[in-house]
Amino acid sequence: MDFELSDEQRAFVELADDFARNELEPHAADWDREHHFPVEVLQKAGGLGFCGLYTPEAAGGLGLSRLDASLIFERLSMGCTSTTAFLTIHNMVTWMVASFGAQDCWERWGEGLLGGRLLGSYCLTEANAGSDAAALKTVARRVNDHYELTGSKMFISGAGSTQVLVVMARTGGEGAGGISAFALDADSPGISYGRPEDKMGWNSQPTRTVTFEGVKVPAGQLLGREGEGFKIAMKGLDGGRINIASCSLGTAQQALNQARQYLQERSQFGRKLAEFQALQFTLADMATELVAARQLVRLAACRLDAGHPDATTYCAMAKRFATDVGFKVCDQALQLYGGYGYIREYPLERYLRDTRVHRILEGTNEIMKLLIARRVLAEGSGEL
Repeated sequence: MDFELSDEQRAFVELADDFARNELEPHAADWDREHHFPVEVLQKAGGLGFCGLYTPEAAGGLGLSRLDASLIFERLSMGCTSTTAFLTIHNMVTWMVASFGAQDCWERWGEGLLGGRLLGSYCLTEANAGSDAAALKTVARRVNDHYELTGSKMFISGAGSTQVLVVMARTGGEGAGGISAFALDADSPGISYGRPEDKMGWNSQPTRTVTFEGVKVPAGQLLGREGEGFKIAMKGLDGGRINIASCSLGTAQQALNQARQYLQERSQFGRKLAEFQALQFTLADMATELVAARQLVRLAACRLDAGHPDATTYCAMAKRFATDVGFKVCDQALQLYGGYGYIREYPLERYLRDTRVHRILEGTNEIMKLLIARRVLAEGSGEL
């Protein structure tokens, strides 16, 4: 196994690091405080290819591997967790439209999605269909050359401020096999948006409920075929779990970096904090667990890129472990700062707030454990 990055990967990491330091980090606190959605910065990200990282080259994207994308998202999140997390969602939308949409769909939205001029939201979750996504109730009924979409989605990132929606809706019977995927304009007649949710974190991106009341969707905007929506959603979630795990890694690394600097600068009882063995042990545990999480995320990304039969299990493991470790490292860094960590003059409390939701979205960590356990307990299950 070779754990070293290639020259091309290093170049992408340096580009992401530069963007994070110059375009994200200086403004992240203001965006969080003002609940500002930085559309203009997202468009700059699109200009660098960050809005179509793993969209196929044939469609105009960079065509990078999921490992490459993970490296980039990790670095970007060191600048702003919330904005980077939205970029991961936008990348998923762009990839879905490019990979499963008709040529007309891509000609309509592709260039705008790749460049960040058009932003995308992913609409799967419903009030009674969170972890049990196959139970969703939003309906798309075929009427001649179009579908009529009726239902409601909640906790939708970017909703009300994006231009393209990818929506999972029921076109057939109960269960996963009755679900289809659609792409549509976010301002289509019959779509309405709820108020922005007042959230604990992720404040640089709006989150709203989206309601569909007889929205007409041309049949050509179906992604894939009828009944393939759940499969498309699950393919998206495997990659999405790697992406959000990567955001936790980057934020935790930034928290660790700042905690290390703080321990080296601050003194108590006539000694630098870095000289206290108990604090050294805490820092050592933070660094060790973060490295372990990073290696698991990269392994899972490689498994996904290779089409490994257990890729979904590895993605679940990486998501569960990295998001738990990321939150823990941010919490420990805040503790090392003492009272300073609890006030908004310093970014530690924001890191903690922003990484907390990573243990919930893209499938809760409890659901990740369920997926892993099913694989371990499967009849004839071999070594992972």
